[in-house]
Amino acid sequence: MKAIDLIKPIEDLAPLATQEAWDNCGFSLGDPYREVHKVLLALDCTEAIMDEAIAKGCDMIITHHPLIFRGIKSVTPLNFTGRIIEKGIRYNIAVYSAHTNIDKAACGVSELMADKLCLTERSPLSDEGFGILGKLRAGLHAKDLIKLIGEKFCLEHIRYSHPLEVPIYDVAVCGGSGKDFIDDAIRKGAQAYITGDMTYHDFYCENGFMIIDIGHYGSELEVINLFAKILSEKFPTFAVYIGKENKNPIYYY
Repeated sequence: MKAIDLIKPIEDLAPLATQEAWDNCGFSLGDPYREVHKVLLALDCTEAIMDEAIAKGCDMIITHHPLIFRGIKSVTPLNFTGRIIEKGIRYNIAVYSAHTNIDKAACGVSELMADKLCLTERSPLSDEGFGILGKLRAGLHAKDLIKLIGEKFCLEHIRYSHPLEVPIYDVAVCGGSGKDFIDDAIRKGAQAYITGDMTYHDFYCENGFMIIDIGHYGSELEVINLFAKILSEKFPTFAVYIGKENKNPIYYY
């Protein structure tokens, strides 16, 4: 199968035209029209993921985060991005990414978060299409909501602002870095906003509102299973692997 045909069902769900102007979705490495036989799925195309693809004999990697995001001035083995690109070229491995286009897609990253929490009465959080606003099936006190989030997202560490003292019903979620949409969450009546990459000052919240930071990795990891589901349903005999080297780059003591 040609690489461009393999990614078609992903682009049917998340067209490249819907990505943000600053993003770099699509093929970042390799010939879209070459034949591929095995694909490895990952959140990021790290050097460990590239090595795993080589070991498994995969000739394509599909990730959420683009391999080449900002401009690069050289490709050398002196830095990790250069080594990844060099290995990909040497072993003829194509790399494709679906990032902000699948963040905003129906059944995309934020929808996956909402599914884990069984949110009802869903609506878009931001005008740009990022995030979901919804309701919990039953009101939860802050400590119970945080416990639920830890269980559903398999997290040992969760950062949060001053906990509310009333039951929480209205929740907003956004995968990845969601600080730009704090005001949207407040304006649309969310009591709690679950996202990642909050900074110190973001945790000073208005009364009746709290931030729950589950980390960039934790909020987006489920997208790998979405990729696997899309490809396996469309191409049931094609070899699809979920990378065993998918790891959070942030460590906790």
